[in-house]
Amino acid sequence: MDQSQTSIPDVSKTKTGEAPLLVAQQVRKSFGTVQALSDARIDVRKGEIVALVGDNGAGKSTLIKVLSGAHRPDAGEIIVRNRPETIYSPNDAFDLGIATVYQDLALLPTRDVVANLFVGRELTRNGILDRRRMTEEANQVVRQLKTNLPSVRTRVRHLSGGQRQAVAIARVVHFGAEILLLDEPTAALGVKESHEMLSLIEHLKEQGKGIIVVSHNLAHVFRICDRITVLRHGRTVGTLIKNETDSNEVVRMITGADIL
Repeated sequence: MDQSQTSIPDVSKTKTGEAPLLVAQQVRKSFGTVQALSDARIDVRKGEIVALVGDNGAGKSTLIKVLSGAHRPDAGEIIVRNRPETIYSPNDAFDLGIATVYQDLALLPTRDVVANLFVGRELTRNGILDRRRMTEEANQVVRQLKTNLPSVRTRVRHLSGGQRQAVAIARVVHFGAEILLLDEPTAALGVKESHEMLSLIEHLKEQGKGIIVVSHNLAHVFRICDRITVLRHGRTVGTLIKNETDSNEVVRMITGADIL
């Protein structure tokens, strides 16, 4: 038996008795003959950062896409705020306060920060685009998140990679997302911008967001995350408390060396 399975906790409630914001358990997903997920489990609580780690092909992206509504699971259960939910589309997920920021960010490079924050949800007054109000709200959310942006009137194509990440995160937070799924948020960033992005994620935690971060960078994982969930071959093989483990144990679980 895989001994790391004993690391998977009872996620029915927190130590204080509060239910997690999100629980996914026994999730299965296949694509033809390829079994991408066979028994995936993860949970996240209010004001917590959970890392989702695993080797290439472990199922991390598939699990994130199931939680975000991009893929429909073949089996399993997703519980949001202690209620079983069916998530069949990204709109379903967003209606539940779940938002995903992928590596490609899905921003409009030729438009400014304001336009990107409100794309698809533009504010109007008497049938006319209310640019002034959108600019005020954009400045407010930028200040709240303590992002390093030159101006909300700057076109996205003139922003750095880290600033673009901040815009993508600000967009979903502004419209009420409480559960954030971040796919490799520092993968394309340099040292300074990675530090700023990690600080932004920590700030979101302080605001009470529940955050799942997919990452290959264990140094970043151990800096910001409270718990670490490990996927291997589509199965969750363990969830570890950061302060009770180290990178060597995480690597052993990722590679399967923990059962040799």
